[in-house]
Parts: sequence; C-alpha cells; structure tokens
Amino acid sequence: MSQLPSILVLGCGSIGERHLRCFQKTGRVTVAGCDTNPALRERIASTYGVPVFDDYASALNAQAWDGVVVCVPANLHTRCSLEALAAGAGVLIEKPLAISMEGVDRLIEVAARSGRYCAVAYVFHVMPWMQAARDFLLSGELGRPLHLALTAGQHFPTFRPAYREIYYTKHETGGGAIQDALTHLINAVEWIVGPVTRLYCDASHQMLEGVTVEDTVNVSARHGDVLASYAMTQFQAPSEVTLLIHAERGSLRVLGHKQTWSVMRHGEQEWTDHVIAPLERDDLFIAQANAYLDGLEGKPTPLSTIEEGAQTLRVNIAALRSVSTAQPITL
Repeated sequence: MSQLPSILVLGCGSIGERHLRCFQKTGRVTVAGCDTNPALRERIASTYGVPVFDDYASALNAQAWDGVVVCVPANLHTRCSLEALAAGAGVLIEKPLAISMEGVDRLIEVAARSGRYCAVAYVFHVMPWMQAARDFLLSGELGRPLHLALTAGQHFPTFRPAYREIYYTKHETGGGAIQDALTHLINAVEWIVGPVTRLYCDASHQMLEGVTVEDTVNVSARHGDVLASYAMTQFQAPSEVTLLIHAERGSLRVLGHKQTWSVMRHGEQEWTDHVIAPLERDDLFIAQANAYLDGLEGKPTPLSTIEEGAQTLRVNIAALRSVSTAQPITL
C-alpha cells in the first residue's frame, strides 16, 4: 500500500483550521499544522490529533511534504510559498495571492520550474453552481456575454466575529473588503468571462466597528468587451451573492446563496432554474482539498492557477489605487 501524501498547513487561524480539517476529511492525506500561537497549537493538536509545529523552517525540515497550504497573512504569502517550493513541496495559497506584485513573477517562474502542483484557494472554482453556469456560458448557446452585474455581501461580524483582531484590519496584511471578499468575486468572474482590463472603484468604511478599512465597494469595470458592475457590503443583513450575465441570445443568473443557476433566453418570461443539492461550507473546502490532491497526482483540476491569482491581484491593486486617486485604471 502506497504512503499517503503529506500536507502541512501553515497558519492555523480560522481559514487554516478549516483547511486542515477539510484536508483531513478527504481521507487521502496525512496532515500537520504550523502556528506561532501556543494556545492555538495545543487546541489544534488536541482537536485533530495532528502534530503542530511552532516554527516554519523547522516544519519544512522535519520531513518531505507533498504540499503546503499557505494561510498566513497575505503579505507573507510570496515568501512562504517560495520557501515551500525550495523545500520540494507544492503550494495551495490562500487568497489573495499577495498584496503587491513584488516577487510574484519570481514565484510564477519558480513554481513552473519546480514541476510541483501550485494553486490559489479561490473556493468559487469548486462551487458546482458556478462550474455549471461557466460550462453553459462557454458552450456558446447564449452567444457572446456583453454585460454582467454582481451584488453580494454579508454581515461580517456574524461570520467573522474576530475581524477586529486579524489580518482584516489593515490593507498591509490583506485586509479590507476589496482584498478580503471582493477578490473572490472578481476572480470567479474573470474565470468565467476573462480578465478585467479597466475599472473605476469607489469604496468607503461605512459601518463596521473597530476598523477603518473599507467595508463597502462599488466597481464599474470592463472585462475586454464585457461591461461589468460590482456592488458589495460587509455589514448588510442577508448573506447573498447574485450574478447576472447578459449575452447575445439570453441571460444567465447565479444565486450563490440559493446554490442555483438559471437561464432565460430571449422571448422567454421565466427563468429555467437548475438547483444543486445543498452543500455545507466545509463540503466546498473538502472539494477544494480533493481538487488540490488531484493536482498533485497530475490530474486536471478547476482550481485557480498562480497566473490567474496574479491577474486578480493586479485587479485588487488597481481597485485600491482607483479609490485613492478617484481615477479609472487601465490594467
């Protein structure tokens, strides 16, 4: 019987713990953690029965890892990923890929040269309703996409009660609505209709207590010939994602909060709905873990590549620059 692949989760905070738990639930790997917080290390080790290292360098040297899941603040992603690749591991990097382009070209080059599987953890890529909607649009049945509108948000204090004490508080560590939440949506839409080529972004801190970073964002953008608008808040009551894509011969709708996608062709009066069997949040991260393990085995996966993550990073940077300059930005 062959030995199971080994995965090291670097950073065992909220998202790191979820990755550790969900990789463990695949039944396909052995898992370990690494974190500098002694109390957190003790809890993770006790809860999941896994070793948890207190030092990244020591963890990398402890054994040969097949993959490292990088869940530290975004300003550390590039350096930690390069160290993992130098140790012979592939990487699954939490979003956003980084907070600046510094070192990203080198990361892409080193990852390609390593031959190891690398991806960015934009979880929308494994949502069945997003995959199905994308496949349908790419089939060409509705013709070319021409316009899209996306509205989304949630009550962030409910979903992330510790937001005041984590990376979210500063742009320098990947915080604020643009880098934390909007980046998921931009990356998903770029996956469906292609990269953002121009944008104007307006954003502000409207309500969230205890922080000064933006919690509300409006973006007017172009994905090539596709005109797009994005609107999101992180203090609204409903947790919802609604995506409308209007094409030459009809429209496509995705309701992420309902886990459905729908089609209405020109001349029709009602949506034809396609409902996906309900999934819990962990189910999506288990699917993402399985997709990453497939990638390690050389199988095709839907996960975001580092190159795609770099493109979305350029959008994050452009959006923040647009806010600060009150000017449109061409990418």
